[in-house]
Amino acid sequence: MSNSLLSGKVVTMSSREIAELVQSKHSDVKRSAERLAVGGILTAPLAQFEFEHNGNRYFEYRFNKRDSLVLVARLSPEFTAAVVDRWQELESKSQLPQSLPEALRLAADLADEKLALESQLALAAPKVDFVDQYVIAKGSMGFRSVCKLLKVKEPEFRLFLIDEKIIYRQDGQFTPYSTHTSAGRFEMKTGTNPNNQHAFRQARFTPKGIQWVAGLWADHLRKKQEVHA
Repeated sequence: MSNSLLSGKVVTMSSREIAELVQSKHSDVKRSAERLAVGGILTAPLAQFEFEHNGNRYFEYRFNKRDSLVLVARLSPEFTAAVVDRWQELESKSQLPQSLPEALRLAADLADEKLALESQLALAAPKVDFVDQYVIAKGSMGFRSVCKLLKVKEPEFRLFLIDEKIIYRQDGQFTPYSTHTSAGRFEMKTGTNPNNQHAFRQARFTPKGIQWVAGLWADHLRKKQEVHA
């Protein structure tokens, strides 16, 4: 397929090729990738690459191996094996063996890597499923509402946010660090308390922030389970 990119030994797979492999609409593949990126599940940031089709200009995403497999596991798990096979085909072309011992070593390496990738997918699956529950968030939410959404106790979640350098206490209020506000994960609401007429500022998670923190929380829960396993 012409949509894959080989540059030296750097191989990527495009969202168009993934759409063909899993028999999905290209727009659906891109939408799923955007959700996973917002949730912090993809290892590389999404970058748009233009292409032309029937005289019109469109864009696609390109993924490293790990991210493409996580994306496929989200879209159509039944096609994961086909994508793994396609990756092995692409990479074998980028590192053709020159002798029989090299060919045998390459075959063994590809088999080992296939097992490692299947293990990575098994680890990523719970987080993908967890984050996918919260992609429907439409408006901003306060701290207490997010706790209810994630089914976590407020003191535990507050401590988690502090430990992860997401919020800090300022003037008796918990405030997000500016890096997270700049990244669009929080918005600041201001107003006046109708009971005492005091002005207030409240940090609220944006829909993007809800999906992002859901991914972090899923990782946190997984690590706790591994410790106690």
